[in-house]
Amino acid sequence: MFFDQRIEIKTPEQVRAMRAAGLVVGRTLELLRDAVRPGVSTAELDALAAQSIRDAGALPSFLGYGDPPFPATICTSVNDAVVHGIPGGRVLAEGDVVSIDCGAIVDGWHGDAAITVAVGEVRDDVRELMRVTEEALWRGLAAARVGGRVGDISAAVETYVVGQGAYGIVDGYTGHGIGTSMHMDPDVPNRGRAGRGPRLKQGIALAVEPMISLGSCDSVLAEDDWTVLTDDGSWAAHFEHTFALTERGVWVLTAEDGGRARLEALGAPYGGED
Repeated sequence: MFFDQRIEIKTPEQVRAMRAAGLVVGRTLELLRDAVRPGVSTAELDALAAQSIRDAGALPSFLGYGDPPFPATICTSVNDAVVHGIPGGRVLAEGDVVSIDCGAIVDGWHGDAAITVAVGEVRDDVRELMRVTEEALWRGLAAARVGGRVGDISAAVETYVVGQGAYGIVDGYTGHGIGTSMHMDPDVPNRGRAGRGPRLKQGIALAVEPMISLGSCDSVLAEDDWTVLTDDGSWAAHFEHTFALTERGVWVLTAEDGGRARLEALGAPYGGED
């Protein structure tokens, strides 16, 4: 079922099906988090993700996606790479950060999430960047309410980031609707005004994903036609979760606990079933 002619609304049964895809993504990302260390290549992380997704009976969302077709299972974006980095021969070194974006399909339903992981010990400003970006994600998720607007999520992300210091909210890249396709209407910007944008209804599913840098809001596309880099070389972080709105509240489909702990700490109603 759709509203606003474009936005897909899921039944409770379909949201439960999306939860299965979300758990594959979340568990794969935790496996990759544990695997990140100095000396590991991004290709090795990609192979581990591919095995994890296959073993769960799922399909990778990213492999073959787009034009040119994305050639890997996950995105691995290191240091000044914001998003869409292609895994390969890059060997992670002490002090790097790597943002890992993962998507999976179960029975035609998609899940999508991302984490940024420190490689060993990182600079204090980089660790704080990671904290701010992840907290901004949760502030955005906690702002979602049945009857609200997409702009409520955007405003919560922006307000938190701006309040933490001189960070760059990377322009041109947003969260998105998700369900029977990986990217669907509506866009979920990381800047915006509360009370604006499409209505949030029970059964909507969205991916929220702040992409924040230590410097510029601007980016450039690398020669591989996929990797997005900050234009000033500043380092970036990226965190993402897929959530659905149920009659009870927010259910974070890609978090093992459904997001219960973080949402309740922020005073937001938890909408999960597990």
